[in-house]
Amino acid sequence: MGTVHWGRWRWRAARPQVSEYDEFSMLADNATEAGLKWGGPPAVERCSMPCSDGLTISGLRWGDSDPELVLLHGGAQNSHTWDTVALALGRPLVTVDLPGHGHSDWRPDRDYRPTAMVEVIAAAVEKWAPRAKAVVGMSLGGLTALCLAADRPDLVRRLGIVDVTPGTDRDKSESIIDFMSGPEDFDDFEAMLAYTVGHNPHRTKESLVRGLLHNAREQSDGRWVWRWDPINGWKTTDEEDSSPFEGLWDKLGQIACPVHLWLGGAWSVVDSTDTEDFLDRCPQALVTTVEGAGHSIQGSRPVELAGLIEGLLTEGR
Repeated sequence: MGTVHWGRWRWRAARPQVSEYDEFSMLADNATEAGLKWGGPPAVERCSMPCSDGLTISGLRWGDSDPELVLLHGGAQNSHTWDTVALALGRPLVTVDLPGHGHSDWRPDRDYRPTAMVEVIAAAVEKWAPRAKAVVGMSLGGLTALCLAADRPDLVRRLGIVDVTPGTDRDKSESIIDFMSGPEDFDDFEAMLAYTVGHNPHRTKESLVRGLLHNAREQSDGRWVWRWDPINGWKTTDEEDSSPFEGLWDKLGQIACPVHLWLGGAWSVVDSTDTEDFLDRCPQALVTTVEGAGHSIQGSRPVELAGLIEGLLTEGR
Protein backbone atom coordinates (compact mmCIF):
# COMPACT_ATOMS: atom_id res chain seq x y z
CA MET A 1 0.00 0.00 0.00
CA GLY A 2 1.35 3.45 -0.90
CA THR A 3 1.62 6.58 1.15
CA VAL A 4 -1.37 8.89 1.56
CA HIS A 5 -0.55 12.50 2.44
CA TRP A 6 -2.83 14.71 4.55
CA GLY A 7 -0.95 17.95 5.00
CA ARG A 8 2.35 16.91 6.63
CA TRP A 9 0.79 13.78 8.11
CA ARG A 10 1.50 10.46 6.43
CA TRP A 11 -0.54 7.28 6.45
CA ARG A 12 1.58 4.35 5.30
CA ALA A 13 -0.16 1.00 5.02
CA ALA A 14 -2.60 0.77 7.92
CA ARG A 15 -0.35 2.53 10.39
CA PRO A 16 -0.43 6.31 10.89
CA GLN A 17 2.88 8.01 11.51
CA VAL A 18 1.62 9.86 14.56
CA SER A 19 4.94 11.50 15.30
CA GLU A 20 4.45 13.72 12.26
CA TYR A 21 1.01 14.95 13.30
CA ASP A 22 0.75 18.73 13.59
CA GLU A 23 -2.69 20.09 14.45
CA PHE A 24 -2.26 23.05 12.08
CA SER A 25 -0.69 21.16 9.18
CA MET A 26 -3.95 20.23 7.44
CA LEU A 27 -5.53 23.67 7.08
CA ALA A 28 -4.52 23.90 3.42
CA ASP A 29 -6.44 20.66 2.84
CA ASN A 30 -9.50 22.19 4.51
CA ALA A 31 -9.28 25.19 2.21
CA THR A 32 -8.77 23.10 -0.94
CA GLU A 33 -11.72 20.83 -0.24
CA ALA A 34 -14.00 23.81 0.41
CA GLY A 35 -12.81 25.69 -2.68
CA LEU A 36 -11.32 28.51 -0.61
CA LYS A 37 -8.32 30.49 -1.76
CA TRP A 38 -5.19 29.51 0.18
CA GLY A 39 -2.95 32.44 0.95
CA GLY A 40 -0.61 30.60 3.26
CA PRO A 41 -0.87 29.50 6.89
CA PRO A 42 -3.20 31.72 8.94
CA ALA A 43 -2.33 33.13 12.34
CA VAL A 44 -3.71 30.52 14.72
CA GLU A 45 -2.42 29.23 18.03
CA ARG A 46 -3.54 27.02 20.88
CA CYS A 47 -4.37 28.72 24.14
CA SER A 48 -5.25 27.32 27.56
CA MET A 49 -6.17 28.58 31.01
CA PRO A 50 -6.79 27.16 34.48
CA CYS A 51 -10.34 27.33 35.76
CA SER A 52 -11.72 27.84 39.25
CA ASP A 53 -12.28 24.09 39.58
CA GLY A 54 -8.57 23.46 39.07
CA LEU A 55 -9.02 21.99 35.61
CA THR A 56 -7.66 23.37 32.35
CA ILE A 57 -9.74 24.54 29.41
CA SER A 58 -8.18 24.85 25.97
CA GLY A 59 -9.02 26.41 22.65
CA LEU A 60 -7.71 27.95 19.45
CA ARG A 61 -7.20 31.64 18.79
CA TRP A 62 -7.40 32.72 15.16
CA GLY A 63 -6.00 36.10 14.08
CA ASP A 64 -3.87 38.73 15.75
CA SER A 65 -6.55 41.19 16.88
CA ASP A 66 -9.40 41.08 19.40
CA PRO A 67 -11.66 38.08 18.65
CA GLU A 68 -14.97 39.03 17.10
CA LEU A 69 -16.55 35.60 17.49
CA VAL A 70 -16.60 32.59 19.81
CA LEU A 71 -17.38 29.11 18.45
CA LEU A 72 -18.42 26.14 20.60
CA HIS A 73 -18.44 22.61 19.15
CA GLY A 74 -20.84 19.72 19.73
CA GLY A 75 -20.53 16.59 21.84
CA ALA A 76 -17.73 14.19 20.84
CA GLN A 77 -16.13 16.97 18.76
CA ASN A 78 -13.42 19.60 19.38
CA SER A 79 -12.33 23.06 18.26
CA HIS A 80 -11.00 21.82 14.93
CA THR A 81 -14.53 21.08 13.73
CA TRP A 82 -14.64 24.83 12.95
CA ASP A 83 -11.40 24.99 10.90
CA THR A 84 -13.02 25.42 7.49
CA VAL A 85 -15.59 27.87 8.85
CA ALA A 86 -12.78 29.93 10.41
CA LEU A 87 -10.85 29.93 7.14
CA ALA A 88 -13.95 31.01 5.20
CA LEU A 89 -14.75 33.82 7.63
CA GLY A 90 -11.23 35.23 7.80
CA ARG A 91 -12.10 37.02 11.04
CA PRO A 92 -10.28 36.99 14.38
CA LEU A 93 -12.08 34.46 16.56
CA VAL A 94 -11.76 31.86 19.30
CA THR A 95 -12.88 28.25 19.26
CA VAL A 96 -13.18 26.56 22.64
CA ASP A 97 -12.74 22.88 23.53
CA LEU A 98 -15.63 22.08 25.86
CA PRO A 99 -14.67 20.35 29.12
CA GLY A 100 -14.07 16.67 28.45
CA HIS A 101 -13.26 17.30 24.79
CA GLY A 102 -10.22 18.07 22.67
CA HIS A 103 -7.35 19.38 24.79
CA SER A 104 -9.53 20.45 27.73
CA ASP A 105 -9.44 18.36 30.89
CA TRP A 106 -12.00 15.68 31.59
CA ARG A 107 -14.21 16.42 34.58
CA PRO A 108 -13.89 14.03 37.55
CA ASP A 109 -17.68 14.13 38.02
CA ARG A 110 -18.14 13.53 34.24
CA ASP A 111 -20.95 16.10 34.23
CA TYR A 112 -21.12 17.67 30.76
CA ARG A 113 -24.59 19.17 30.89
CA PRO A 114 -24.77 22.71 29.46
CA THR A 115 -25.72 24.11 32.87
CA ALA A 116 -22.69 22.40 34.41
CA MET A 117 -20.24 23.72 31.81
CA VAL A 118 -21.49 27.27 31.40
CA GLU A 119 -19.43 28.75 34.26
CA VAL A 120 -16.18 27.43 32.78
CA ILE A 121 -17.13 28.61 29.27
CA ALA A 122 -18.02 32.05 30.67
CA ALA A 123 -14.56 32.29 32.25
CA ALA A 124 -12.92 31.36 28.94
CA VAL A 125 -14.96 33.89 26.94
CA GLU A 126 -14.31 36.58 29.53
CA LYS A 127 -10.57 35.89 29.30
CA TRP A 128 -10.14 35.34 25.56
CA ALA A 129 -12.98 37.20 23.81
CA PRO A 130 -14.82 39.58 26.18
CA ARG A 131 -15.79 41.95 23.36
CA ALA A 132 -16.86 39.32 20.82
CA LYS A 133 -19.78 40.33 18.62
CA ALA A 134 -21.36 36.87 18.78
CA VAL A 135 -21.20 33.42 20.30
CA VAL A 136 -22.12 30.47 18.08
CA GLY A 137 -22.56 26.93 19.32
CA MET A 138 -23.41 23.63 17.67
CA SER A 139 -25.48 20.89 19.36
CA LEU A 140 -24.15 20.50 22.93
CA GLY A 141 -22.14 23.68 22.37
CA GLY A 142 -25.29 25.40 21.10
CA LEU A 143 -27.19 24.68 24.30
CA THR A 144 -24.17 25.75 26.33
CA ALA A 145 -24.10 29.01 24.35
CA LEU A 146 -27.83 29.38 25.09
CA CYS A 147 -27.11 29.08 28.82
CA LEU A 148 -24.29 31.60 28.49
CA ALA A 149 -26.57 34.09 26.74
CA ALA A 150 -29.15 33.77 29.52
CA ASP A 151 -26.70 33.83 32.44
CA ARG A 152 -24.11 36.28 31.05
CA PRO A 153 -25.77 38.58 28.51
CA ASP A 154 -22.78 40.89 28.82
CA LEU A 155 -20.71 38.24 26.99
CA VAL A 156 -23.24 37.30 24.30
CA ARG A 157 -24.28 40.19 22.09
CA ARG A 158 -25.60 37.93 19.34
CA LEU A 159 -26.31 34.21 19.54
CA GLY A 160 -26.07 31.57 16.82
CA ILE A 161 -27.26 28.00 17.42
CA VAL A 162 -26.52 25.14 15.05
CA ASP A 163 -29.12 22.37 14.84
CA VAL A 164 -30.35 21.94 18.39
CA THR A 165 -33.07 23.18 20.74
CA PRO A 166 -33.92 22.33 24.35
CA GLY A 167 -36.49 19.95 22.84
CA THR A 168 -33.78 17.68 21.43
CA ASP A 169 -34.10 14.36 23.23
CA ARG A 170 -32.68 10.85 23.03
CA ASP A 171 -35.13 9.75 20.36
CA LYS A 172 -34.30 12.66 18.04
CA SER A 173 -30.56 12.24 18.57
CA GLU A 174 -30.60 8.45 18.52
CA SER A 175 -27.97 8.13 15.79
CA ILE A 176 -25.61 10.48 17.67
CA ILE A 177 -26.01 8.55 20.91
CA ASP A 178 -25.53 5.34 18.95
CA PHE A 179 -22.20 6.67 17.65
CA MET A 180 -21.06 7.84 21.09
CA SER A 181 -22.12 4.53 22.63
CA GLY A 182 -19.88 2.54 20.31
CA PRO A 183 -16.37 1.21 20.94
CA GLU A 184 -14.11 3.27 23.18
CA ASP A 185 -10.98 1.98 21.46
CA PHE A 186 -10.02 0.44 18.11
CA ASP A 187 -7.33 -1.90 16.83
CA ASP A 188 -5.98 0.72 14.43
CA PHE A 189 -6.77 4.00 12.71
CA GLU A 190 -8.45 2.29 9.75
CA ALA A 191 -10.95 0.57 12.02
CA MET A 192 -11.78 3.86 13.75
CA LEU A 193 -12.15 5.60 10.39
CA ALA A 194 -14.47 2.90 9.02
CA TYR A 195 -16.66 3.23 12.12
CA THR A 196 -16.78 7.01 11.77
CA VAL A 197 -17.52 6.98 8.04
CA GLY A 198 -20.46 4.67 8.66
CA HIS A 199 -22.01 7.21 11.05
CA ASN A 200 -21.39 10.34 8.96
CA PRO A 201 -23.05 9.96 5.53
CA HIS A 202 -23.04 13.71 4.87
CA ARG A 203 -19.27 14.16 5.30
CA THR A 204 -16.45 13.45 2.86
CA LYS A 205 -13.96 10.76 3.81
CA GLU A 206 -11.14 13.30 3.54
CA SER A 207 -12.76 15.57 6.11
CA LEU A 208 -13.38 12.63 8.43
CA VAL A 209 -9.71 11.61 8.26
CA ARG A 210 -8.71 15.12 9.31
CA GLY A 211 -11.38 15.15 11.99
CA LEU A 212 -10.20 11.87 13.48
CA LEU A 213 -6.60 13.01 13.62
CA HIS A 214 -7.78 15.91 15.76
CA ASN A 215 -10.29 13.88 17.75
CA ALA A 216 -8.39 10.70 18.55
CA ARG A 217 -4.98 9.58 19.74
CA GLU A 218 -2.86 6.46 19.54
CA GLN A 219 -1.91 4.64 22.73
CA SER A 220 1.45 3.02 23.40
CA ASP A 221 0.04 -0.40 22.47
CA GLY A 222 -1.01 0.86 19.02
CA ARG A 223 -4.74 1.02 19.75
CA TRP A 224 -6.68 4.21 19.08
CA VAL A 225 -8.94 6.00 21.58
CA TRP A 226 -11.07 9.15 21.53
CA ARG A 227 -9.91 12.48 22.90
CA TRP A 228 -13.41 13.10 24.27
CA ASP A 229 -14.54 11.53 27.52
CA PRO A 230 -16.61 8.41 26.65
CA ILE A 231 -19.04 9.26 29.42
CA ASN A 232 -21.34 6.42 30.41
CA GLY A 233 -24.19 8.86 30.87
CA TRP A 234 -24.67 9.08 27.13
CA LYS A 235 -25.54 5.38 27.15
CA THR A 236 -28.20 5.63 29.85
CA THR A 237 -31.68 4.78 28.62
CA ASP A 238 -33.61 4.95 31.90
CA GLU A 239 -36.72 6.98 31.04
CA GLU A 240 -36.93 8.19 34.65
CA ASP A 241 -33.61 10.01 34.33
CA SER A 242 -34.01 13.77 34.12
CA SER A 243 -33.19 15.38 30.80
CA PRO A 244 -29.68 16.86 30.58
CA PHE A 245 -31.41 19.87 29.00
CA GLU A 246 -33.98 20.39 31.75
CA GLY A 247 -34.84 24.05 32.31
CA LEU A 248 -33.27 25.31 29.08
CA TRP A 249 -36.58 26.32 27.52
CA ASP A 250 -36.99 28.79 30.40
CA LYS A 251 -33.47 30.09 29.84
CA LEU A 252 -34.24 30.61 26.15
CA GLY A 253 -37.12 32.88 27.15
CA GLN A 254 -34.68 35.09 29.06
CA ILE A 255 -32.56 35.91 26.02
CA ALA A 256 -33.05 39.36 24.51
CA CYS A 257 -30.18 39.57 22.00
CA PRO A 258 -30.52 38.68 18.28
CA VAL A 259 -30.68 34.91 17.82
CA HIS A 260 -30.21 32.80 14.69
CA LEU A 261 -31.09 29.09 14.59
CA TRP A 262 -29.63 27.09 11.69
CA LEU A 263 -30.98 23.63 10.89
CA GLY A 264 -29.65 20.79 8.78
CA GLY A 265 -31.86 20.20 5.75
CA ALA A 266 -30.77 16.62 5.04
CA TRP A 267 -30.85 15.48 8.65
CA SER A 268 -31.62 17.33 11.85
CA VAL A 269 -32.30 16.65 15.53
CA VAL A 270 -34.87 19.47 15.52
CA ASP A 271 -38.48 18.86 14.45
CA SER A 272 -41.23 21.34 13.54
CA THR A 273 -42.66 21.34 17.06
CA ASP A 274 -39.25 22.25 18.47
CA THR A 275 -38.96 25.11 16.00
CA GLU A 276 -42.39 26.44 16.92
CA ASP A 277 -41.58 26.24 20.63
CA PHE A 278 -38.26 27.98 20.00
CA LEU A 279 -39.97 30.88 18.23
CA ASP A 280 -42.69 31.10 20.89
CA ARG A 281 -40.06 31.63 23.57
CA CYS A 282 -37.63 33.61 21.44
CA PRO A 283 -39.74 35.58 18.91
CA GLN A 284 -36.77 37.62 17.70
CA ALA A 285 -35.07 34.47 16.39
CA LEU A 286 -34.41 33.89 12.70
CA VAL A 287 -34.60 30.23 11.62
CA THR A 288 -32.79 29.04 8.48
CA THR A 289 -32.58 25.54 7.02
CA VAL A 290 -29.35 24.67 5.19
CA GLU A 291 -30.26 22.35 2.34
CA GLY A 292 -28.06 19.29 1.99
CA ALA A 293 -26.54 19.74 5.44
CA GLY A 294 -26.57 17.18 8.21
CA HIS A 295 -26.64 17.84 11.94
CA SER A 296 -23.02 19.09 11.90
CA ILE A 297 -23.55 21.87 9.37
CA GLN A 298 -19.98 23.07 9.89
CA GLY A 299 -18.78 19.71 8.59
CA SER A 300 -21.09 19.17 5.64
CA ARG A 301 -21.70 22.78 4.52
CA PRO A 302 -18.98 24.90 6.17
CA VAL A 303 -18.86 27.71 3.60
CA GLU A 304 -22.64 28.16 3.70
CA LEU A 305 -22.55 28.23 7.48
CA ALA A 306 -19.76 30.82 7.41
CA GLY A 307 -22.00 33.00 5.26
CA LEU A 308 -24.84 32.66 7.77
CA ILE A 309 -22.52 33.52 10.66
CA GLU A 310 -21.34 36.56 8.71
CA GLY A 311 -24.98 37.60 8.46
CA LEU A 312 -25.41 37.27 12.21
CA LEU A 313 -22.29 39.35 12.86
CA THR A 314 -23.46 42.17 10.61
CA GLU A 315 -27.15 42.12 11.53
CA GLY A 316 -28.48 45.54 12.41
CA ARG A 317 -25.42 47.43 11.20
